[in-house]
Amino acid sequence: MSEQDFSDLARRDTERHLLLAVDESENSRRAVLYVADFFGDYRDVFITLLTILPEPSEDFFPNDEERRQWLAEKEAAVNQRLAEFKEILKGAGFTEGQLETRVVKRPCTSIGDAILDEQEKLRCCIVVMGRRGISHKEEFVFGSTSNRVLHNAKHCAVMVVE
Repeated sequence: MSEQDFSDLARRDTERHLLLAVDESENSRRAVLYVADFFGDYRDVFITLLTILPEPSEDFFPNDEERRQWLAEKEAAVNQRLAEFKEILKGAGFTEGQLETRVVKRPCTSIGDAILDEQEKLRCCIVVMGRRGISHKEEFVFGSTSNRVLHNAKHCAVMVVE
């Protein structure tokens, strides 16, 4: 880690650090707009925009080249959406120094657990996310990311924006 990285970590410990977990959905956009509106006037708030990009298993694609191409395309789309979200936050008064974007590519069975891992690593005091809007039947079968984060978060608040 560079000296700047250590400085940023120390600064985050003294500020309100929010983890804004987003994907490409409209619900994530609403969560970003909510944070922009609610926290836009605070100069001591630091926001990490996080997207978890689950890596598909190697046998999901016919060959490794198609897998790499899919990941590259997905990451480019995610980065474009993160840039849009970052501009929304800047428009609400956040400075470049208050914002960070992070794309985490990893194999995972639970996006919720991956979000909680990042929250723990970054020591964020609040996790904000949009509600996915799945049906009760889908939630029963697949589980809910927001429910997982809400019920398993430790040492932080959780805001789920509908």
